[in-house]
Amino acid sequence: MQNIPHRRYNPLRGQWVLVSPHRTQRPWQGEVSPAQTTAPIVYDPGCYLCPGNARAGGHQNPRYEGIFVFDNDFAALLPEAPVPNAAPQHPLHRAEPERGLCRVVCFHPNHSLTLAQMETADIARVVQAWTEQYVELGALDWIQHVQIFENRGAMMGASNPHPHGQIWATEHIPDEPLAEGSMQSAYLRAHGRCLLCDTVQLELQQSERIICANEEFVALVPFWAVWPFEALVLSRRHCGALPAMDATQQSALAEILQRLTRRYDNLFATSFPYTMGLHAAPTDGQPHPEWHFHAHFYPPLLRSATVRKYMVGFEMLANPQRDITPEQAAARLREAGEARRTF
Repeated sequence: MQNIPHRRYNPLRGQWVLVSPHRTQRPWQGEVSPAQTTAPIVYDPGCYLCPGNARAGGHQNPRYEGIFVFDNDFAALLPEAPVPNAAPQHPLHRAEPERGLCRVVCFHPNHSLTLAQMETADIARVVQAWTEQYVELGALDWIQHVQIFENRGAMMGASNPHPHGQIWATEHIPDEPLAEGSMQSAYLRAHGRCLLCDTVQLELQQSERIICANEEFVALVPFWAVWPFEALVLSRRHCGALPAMDATQQSALAEILQRLTRRYDNLFATSFPYTMGLHAAPTDGQPHPEWHFHAHFYPPLLRSATVRKYMVGFEMLANPQRDITPEQAAARLREAGEARRTF
């Protein structure tokens, strides 16, 4: 299967991905993006996320020395939505209000750092902040889902290089976690076991897609990965969300995030761009024994620091496709090593 076209099933989404490993031999004459490099500076007077600076919305940042969380000045969602139009809608044109809260989490006051360059203790404080925000926002009776994520690098749409992520808490469960929850629930009903617990066990047995691991977490390229160096971070113990983790687990999560992101940086000798998101149980007040906490990493780089993967053509019109097999991607990430580097 490593050298012939085939498709793989994603049990977490109920979808297929086409794998075409023979296409890695084709010459590349497509777009080559410039490598992203920035001079390391501790403080940028023009950065609206640095301590003490004025933000784009006019508010002044405190001179924070650790984590700094604030309501997004340009939030995509608002806590108060207008009253819906009482006029009847056509079934083909459905619309409804969506309330929510959007926050920004500054990971560190040092402008030039990334998760890969931060100390484990610093990342552990980020994990604790994520946990506190999940609890606080999820406790609101109208919030059903808390989405924690980071867009790293201009290639992934990050508007500011300062180390930060976002949290969007929504009135309804969005499509991606809704689909994952449905598939996990169906697997639990059919097998009496957790889908991702079984995934962890199987991947550890086979080992060929494991990137790195510690006593509490495993980072791997999933069997069904779509993006070239996509990764899935899974807790070894069944755990639905961050608040269910003890201090040991939270510290281990911080360590595995550091180790994985350093391997990303080392792979192509660049500050690696990605979108990372935590998927956890909904906060709708219902029990969710099916939910297993995990983190997705979706990096766009394909062959080098200057060649990226695009979702076009067949992938937009039919189903996703990849050339590098997950096994090859995992092997390359293992070989990249975890030495801390700056770019």
